[in-house]
Parts: sequence; structure tokens; C-alpha cells
Amino acid sequence: MYLEDIKPGSELTVENIVIRKEEMLDFARKYDPVKIHTDEDFAKLSRFGDLIAPGMLSFLSVWGQYVELDFAGDDLIAGKSTAVEWMKPVLADDVLRGVARVTGIAFRNDFNGIMTVTIDVFNQKDEKVLTSVVESIVKRRPKE
Repeated sequence: MYLEDIKPGSELTVENIVIRKEEMLDFARKYDPVKIHTDEDFAKLSRFGDLIAPGMLSFLSVWGQYVELDFAGDDLIAGKSTAVEWMKPVLADDVLRGVARVTGIAFRNDFNGIMTVTIDVFNQKDEKVLTSVVESIVKRRPKE
């Protein structure tokens, strides 16, 4: 979808992503090997009382499905930036859902522009666990 066809305020929903303990451990061991993610005894004594998912796993679990639904489709050129803020820990067997909302459109030149999308991720208790602001470069409609 060309940038001109994407409307600010448009929303997509990603639902029912279950964060499994083994997936948390595998991801943490490979990409974020800190004790709060990998050592159950350590985690039980922490303020969280249990292992918590690496923040990037929480984000990427929703991101993977969002990309399949993406507003721009084949007219997406590339990502420009991603900012993520974590609010609450994600635990094993939490069920996440994401709401992606177009929060900005900016035309850069005759060929492309920037689409800004805010993705809010909630757990099964409807608590916001993270928010992300993503900027993507999207094709503009060709001039006739």
C-alpha cells in the first residue's frame, strides 16, 4: 500500500502469542544470558519472583506477526528506526497481544516517505508490558 493510502489512526491487532518457558530460556541463553532470564533459583529470589522473558523476545514475538500484517505490504522499502520501552516483566505462559497504530505519515520526496507506527503490547491481564515506536520507509504513489 502506497504511503498516500495509509491513514493515521489505522490499527492492526496481533493476538494470542504465548511466551513459553523453554522459548524464553533458549532465547536468553543465546542472546541475553543474564541470571534473571536463565537461572530459576536466582530469579525466585528476585523482585519478580520468577524467570522473566528477555525484553527483546517479548518485542520480537509480537513483531514477527505484525510484519506479516504490516500496513504497507509490498510497498515497504525498509525499516528506519525502532525504539522500545518496557513497562512490566513478561513471565512464562503469559499471553501477549499487540495493537499497532499508525501515528504519523511524513512525505520525504517524490518517491518515499516515513510511516510511524506505535505498537503497544499487553498481557492477558490487559497490562501494558511494552511500547514501541517504529519508523519505516514506504513507497509513494508514482507520479503520472
